[in-house]
Amino acid sequence: MFYWIYDYNSEQMALIISATFVLAYWFGCIFIRPFLRFFARTHGSNDIVGNILSCFGVFYGLLLGLIAVAADQNYGQVEVAVQKEAVALSALYYDVSSYPEPYRFNLRRILREYPRYVIKYAWPEQQKGIIPTGGIVRMNAFQQRLLEFQPQTKAEEIIHAEAIHQFNVFLEHRTLRLQSVTTGIPAVMWYVVIIGAIVNLSMIWLFDMRFLTHIILGGLLAFFLGTMIFLIAAMDNPFRGEVSITPEPFEKVALLMLDD
Repeated sequence: MFYWIYDYNSEQMALIISATFVLAYWFGCIFIRPFLRFFARTHGSNDIVGNILSCFGVFYGLLLGLIAVAADQNYGQVEVAVQKEAVALSALYYDVSSYPEPYRFNLRRILREYPRYVIKYAWPEQQKGIIPTGGIVRMNAFQQRLLEFQPQTKAEEIIHAEAIHQFNVFLEHRTLRLQSVTTGIPAVMWYVVIIGAIVNLSMIWLFDMRFLTHIILGGLLAFFLGTMIFLIAAMDNPFRGEVSITPEPFEKVALLMLDD
């Protein structure tokens, strides 16, 4: 339900998330903290809350760190899959360039059109979380024409076998990219992160400090907590938002095909 946040650029996204946490903390300071103070009016209450908050901060910090690493790993794996698909497409293009006419022309024509389709049509759909299906027709057409070719010499048999192998490698990487469209941190982890943030801010409200000190110190902590969650959210969905994987590998392959 929060995918709308990716419609903003990174600066706006960071500001929205951080401001939400700061405003929520300030709201709690004004309206919730007076009720919590009745439970914290004991001698040495700040020490007790501080010790509990330190223990909680260790576990919550580890949780945020592990989730940030997981988001970064997902991003890196998807980026590698996109690059491998583009490389496999380029290799397949040069394999079929050794075919005799008219197979050479027909196969290269389909492959030349494929990166343009990915850049212009498939990528905008991926950025919306939609798995594009237009590539299936193009791959079926390519496979049909590829298998129509009957090698006449030993050299053509070797080239044809390598082209079929390269085509299968390309399909594997293409499938990985399509499956990665919906890759992201499970919703249950996000629930734990949000609940942990609420508990963190609530424990700070229990400190017996002057109101202005609460507003400043707690606001700074809430701001940093918001920036941490922004970092995770920005990298969570590899194809969404400004911090996302671009179709640059396919753009380079398209240029190489045009220069050939």
